[in-house]
Amino acid sequence: MKYTEEHEWLRVEDNLVVVGITEHASTQLGDVVFVELPDTGIEVAKDDEVVVIESVKAASDILAPLDGEIVEVNEALVDNPGMVNEDPTGDAWFFKLKIADMAVLDELMDEAAYNKFIS
Repeated sequence: MKYTEEHEWLRVEDNLVVVGITEHASTQLGDVVFVELPDTGIEVAKDDEVVVIESVKAASDILAPLDGEIVEVNEALVDNPGMVNEDPTGDAWFFKLKIADMAVLDELMDEAAYNKFIS
């Protein structure tokens, strides 16, 4: 997995980049009560706001970590936003992104660097 300074995790599955938020981020948010996902088929640029999350503490935006096309979203989060707290790095992924160049992932933090970043 790779990580961003915005507390997102990324992993590659079937030549797509799966994006979610880290356990640290989900803990900071508190109980998530609402998730608004983007439409599939849209092109996004790095740092575009693509997901809205509301928790009992705050509303937050999830940014696109890379340029690409959103090809799938996790509809289960709409009906059960609490999944973000229960399994943030597993079943509670937000979207899958098709990117042109997988090499850009090398510019992101690995787990050791992310753990240092949040400490």
